[in-house]
Formats: sequence, C-alpha cells, structure tokens
Amino acid sequence: MVLPRVPYPLTKGDKLRAYHHIKELSTKHDIILCALTDEKLHPEAISELKKYCISIHIFRLPPLGIFFSIVKAFFTGLPLQVGYFYNKNIEKKILKVIETSKPDHIFCQLIRVSAYVQKVHNIPKTLDYQDVFSKGVYRRQKKAALLFKPVLHLEYKRLLKYEHNVFDEFTHKIIISETDRALIPHPENKKIHVVPNGVDTDFFSPKEIEKIYDLVFTGNMAYPPNINAVEYICKQILPLLIKSKPDIRILIAGTSPAKRIRKLQSKNVIVSGWINDIRNCYAQSRIFLAPMQIGTGLQNKLLEAMAMQLPCISSDLANKALNAQDGKEIIIGHTPQAYVDHILNLLKDDKARSTLANNGHKFVKENFKWGSLTDKINTIMETSP
Repeated sequence: MVLPRVPYPLTKGDKLRAYHHIKELSTKHDIILCALTDEKLHPEAISELKKYCISIHIFRLPPLGIFFSIVKAFFTGLPLQVGYFYNKNIEKKILKVIETSKPDHIFCQLIRVSAYVQKVHNIPKTLDYQDVFSKGVYRRQKKAALLFKPVLHLEYKRLLKYEHNVFDEFTHKIIISETDRALIPHPENKKIHVVPNGVDTDFFSPKEIEKIYDLVFTGNMAYPPNINAVEYICKQILPLLIKSKPDIRILIAGTSPAKRIRKLQSKNVIVSGWINDIRNCYAQSRIFLAPMQIGTGLQNKLLEAMAMQLPCISSDLANKALNAQDGKEIIIGHTPQAYVDHILNLLKDDKARSTLANNGHKFVKENFKWGSLTDKINTIMETSP
C-alpha cells in the first residue's frame, strides 16, 4: 500500500479511509506499508500501524524538496499537488521495497502517489481515486479570490488531464461514490468500482450526556471546503438565526483551525481546536449542521454524526455521495433562510428531532460498515480487469 500520508492519527478523511482499509484488508493479506509524510510523526503511529502491517516504511518529504518539486511540476505540466508529493529519491526507495518484497498486488491511495508505481508493469495495481480532485478545485476556483483564480484554473485543467491519463495505468480503480465516478474524465469511468467510506458504529455510538450546544460542525479546520462551510454558517446562516434565537450556541470542532476560522469566534460561536475525543462534541450537541458548498466525496462527519444518533442538516452537494433520504434520514438546505427554518423547526420539535436522528442512525448502520465495504476491495483485487 502506497499512501500520501501516514494514516494515523485519524485527523483527515484520506487517513481515516486508508486506516480502515489497512485494518480490514490485514485480516486476509500481509500488508507492506509505504507512506509519505511532510510533518512530525505521531509517537503512537508506528505501534498502531504495526497491529496491521508486517512491514512499515515511512518516507519524509523534505521542505526544500517539496518546493523544487512544485516548481518542476509547474514547468512540466503536472498538477501542483502531484508535484508536491513526488520525490525522485523516494521513488527509488519505494521501487526497491517492491523489488525486494515482490508483492502480489499494489494498492495506491489517491492520484498523488500514482507516479511512484508508474514503472511497475508486472504486478496488478489498484488505484483509489477516492475523490475527484479536478471537480473539487473547479468549485474552489469559482469562490476563490481574484488573485488565486488563474492558479486554480491551471490546476483544474492539469488535474482533468492527469485523472484521465492515470486511469489506464492501473488494473483496477475504486472511488467513493457514483457521483464522483461520473465526474472522472475518462470514457470508461463506469469501470471504476464504487467503494464508499464506512463508519465504526461500535466507536461512534449514541451517548447520553448534557446538551451544551445547539449546533455542531466538525472536521479538519485547515481544509478549504470546511473553512468555506464554517464561513457560510457564521456569515450567511448565523445572522438570520440570531433574529429568532439570540442565544444560539454553535460549536466548531476540529484540528488546526485556520486564522479565518479563529476570527469567527464570538458569544454564539465556539471554536474548539483539537479535541481528544470528538464523540463528546457530537453528544453535547442537538443538531449536526454541514452546509458544504464546495468539495467532493463522502463526508465522514455526516456518517459519524448519524452513527451517534444526531439529527443532520446538510447540503445537496454533500448528500449526493451519501444518498440519504431528504426529510426522513437527513434534511437538505438550499439557501441560508432554508437552513434557518430547518434548524428552528428541529430545535422546537423534540419528536421530529428524535425521529430524524433514529432514521439517520439506522441508515448508516445498514449501509456503511467498514468490514462489508472493504470486502468489495478484496473481490475487486481478485478478479480480472
């Protein structure tokens, strides 16, 4: 398995997906892990991953090397984020691991690491596209400041080309949702297998503690789609909400809050930063609010909130991958005023809030278990292309 990040701690969506894939696949396979990192290794990372991997190789991306790789990518036509994660010396080391271990299969997570196995032709390879990066950048471009629009447009065009070209280099391809699959710019994109994210329903389970917050939003608070969603909550929804409920309390919980997020703290908005146990944030809140406006893929935050029996209000964009039933398992908002109406209605109606929470909980338990979802990957890897 070749990953762009060390999949522990579980602070980002790609780490979470990779960790559970490793955990489940290790019940049937010996896993050799090659992971890149651009940050200090968590002290428990190796011991945690050793539970599931027979061999672990961590490769540090040097800051100066990242800079030169991005510059090179700019002039050679590669997507900048592919350039960010590529290092020629690391490629040699990964190829050496492959040559020495002679694996039966190579599994790559994200197009960001696909370049590391381009020279391997005699071993079946599976690529987890996970999300459609080109579409994510396209949505960011539309909302970006004027200064950044040309760079994002260039990245969007390069990602379109790269997502197309990398398709034919892998024996099998998987992706997080049917919506994302349809956006992969390749005429044979229907050959990509859909493997959604799951949720650990034993870990994320209903917990009865005192409710402190009316609304909660969780996630990596340095991630642009999350920053955008929090700004939408605080600048578009909150001013309308305060008119009817001046004492509304909103918790913004998650690691690495950007300066733009920290500035939004007020008597109505609590920005927590890193939380040791995110389950408490869900359990202490009455409603989970995720009005995602940009980004792609399946939102782990929604799966976690539903698993903890929290009623969820989200956007049509976020629900495209989730495919929950609007009005029964989730509530979809389309405008700031619509979000406000949904929030106020649920806060006033305990029965409606409980019914929505119960339906959402049942929905994720029946459809998003890591074990059964990862079984699909086993089947895919064992079949001919």
